[in-house]
Amino acid sequence: MFKYVKGDLVIWMIVILLSVISVLAVYSSVESLAYRNHSGDAGYYLIKHTTIVLFGFLLIYLAHKVKYTYYSRLSQVALYICIPLLLLTLFKGVNEGNATRWLQIPGTGLTFQTSDFAKLALLIYVARMLALKQEQIKDWKTGFLPVVIPVFLVCGLIFPSNFSTAFLLFINCLFLLFLGKARITHLLLTVGMAVSCGALFLLLIFAFPHLNNRAATWKSRIENFEKGSKENNFQVNQAMMAIATGGTLGKGPGNSIQKNFLPQAFSDFIYAILVEEYGLVMGLLMVFLYLTLLYRGVRIATRNPKAFGSLLVIGLSLSLVMQALVNMCVAVHLLPVTGQPLPLVSMGGTSIWFTSIAIGIILSVSKETETELSVATT
Repeated sequence: MFKYVKGDLVIWMIVILLSVISVLAVYSSVESLAYRNHSGDAGYYLIKHTTIVLFGFLLIYLAHKVKYTYYSRLSQVALYICIPLLLLTLFKGVNEGNATRWLQIPGTGLTFQTSDFAKLALLIYVARMLALKQEQIKDWKTGFLPVVIPVFLVCGLIFPSNFSTAFLLFINCLFLLFLGKARITHLLLTVGMAVSCGALFLLLIFAFPHLNNRAATWKSRIENFEKGSKENNFQVNQAMMAIATGGTLGKGPGNSIQKNFLPQAFSDFIYAILVEEYGLVMGLLMVFLYLTLLYRGVRIATRNPKAFGSLLVIGLSLSLVMQALVNMCVAVHLLPVTGQPLPLVSMGGTSIWFTSIAIGIILSVSKETETELSVATT
């Protein structure tokens, strides 16, 4: 099989393992959803999710076949596309769970989460701009501002309906700016500006709740996390119960009890279901797989001779692993509920597909790096 693909084989193996785990976990955790929508037919979701995962593999394959330098040019177009899409989503998006994160594709009835596309576009664009402006990056006007303005714009458009995604993306971009040799004083000023803008926005929506229907949700999640109230932390309590009763080896595939009580057992809290059914061993394995993915990404980045390739891999790898760690921290009550899916594992179309494209790009950099190194040594 691997003779048909190029790039880091360890990453390929991690993707395969996570995909198999995903299919097993989703099939087990959708029982209540199946009873609500398809008369108990969990097979419907198994077929649907397996199809999504297989299409994800196709996207990885296609993305890794493209030379990674082409993504530098594509990111400009992608950024110009994602900004109007985010605006459209903000004002005309599909409202689900008091959040307008989805945009409906006309004539199909299908929806996709525009922030997934925006994250990928912005990270590639920032890597591109940092690579191009290595000589000017320490200058505020000609080097730093052209990179940071799109960061503020994209994160600002995501923020009103998806605070956690905007926050993680902003932190990721700041880290890339740091690696790209931006001045620490400029970074601190950027953080100060972001905090001020965020605080002003929160004050406005708490004072005028009708301006944004997410305000009450954010406030209650933070308060519930701080107080640790059992009555108001239903999802987290169920997740912690699942983890606590899983033991070392778990209850066995399909034997989860808490999946019948967790509203998002197949998405936001799928990690808890995995630990309940497969035990602490699975919980530690998941952490190991994601950290290994980050390690391999760093290894690819340090071996790549070009700034764009290195920054691109670091940005994409860190984004995936940060999201995974946040998801797992929520399940064990180390962070407030965020709504971040577990990459490549949680059920969802656009999340899996854009994650697959990101991994395909990482593999493209790995493939080209191996080629360049082999040429250099001959």
